[in-house]
Amino acid sequence: GIFIKPRSRIFHGHEWVYASEIKKCFGNPQPGDVISLKDFKDRPLGSAIYNPHSQIVARRFSRRKQALDTSFFSRRILRALELRERIGNVSTDLCRILWSESDGLPGVVIDRYGDHVVLQTLTLAMNQRVDSIVTAIQETLSPEGIVLRNDNPVRKAEGLSPEIRVIAGSDPDPRRFSLGKVSLGVDLIGGQKTGLYLDQLNNYPLIAEFAKNRRVLDCFTIQGGFALHAAAASATSVIGVDSSHAAL
Repeated sequence: GIFIKPRSRIFHGHEWVYASEIKKCFGNPQPGDVISLKDFKDRPLGSAIYNPHSQIVARRFSRRKQALDTSFFSRRILRALELRERIGNVSTDLCRILWSESDGLPGVVIDRYGDHVVLQTLTLAMNQRVDSIVTAIQETLSPEGIVLRNDNPVRKAEGLSPEIRVIAGSDPDPRRFSLGKVSLGVDLIGGQKTGLYLDQLNNYPLIAEFAKNRRVLDCFTIQGGFALHAAAASATSVIGVDSSHAAL
């Protein structure tokens, strides 16, 4: 584990420990290990994943001693899913099921697109445990297929190389999803991010409210989320621009 210096970020609610904040290490932890965090008075601060080759040496995932196994991943997925269902205005058929530190799994992104799931493992420790995460996804979400979209450039800071493959189940064909009056095409293998900008779904209709009787320019439109919603909302003209022929 590691002892953390006074006045470090973690004492103010941050879940990361930077190299400059470490007082000393103990127990010879290896890259990707789960480690214990302690303050400068030897008081426990919880469990974290460890990567000495990153500027972010430790990322806390629990305030207590905790193993990173399939059962733990399943519990975190179910907790994240329950939160979204409790909010009530989130379609769990097309949404970000789990979002990294926000849902207690640093570097794990799980997006659901109907009967398929897209997974990203952006930290070394989670990448080492990808099989356990896949098993947890199968047990909790029961998808027909799981796509590993590890082409995010942030992996480079963790010493990880890019990778895209179907890691479980069936290969997803490009499909379409209906959002109100608009139908958007999604390519889980080749599309931007994990196939679609899921973080923008609620913004499409909000922007469209301003489009009636206006000329609209949507630069970097990709699947046309803003452009098509503006057109459906009676814009007088809409131009969508993108460099990707496949997206257009």
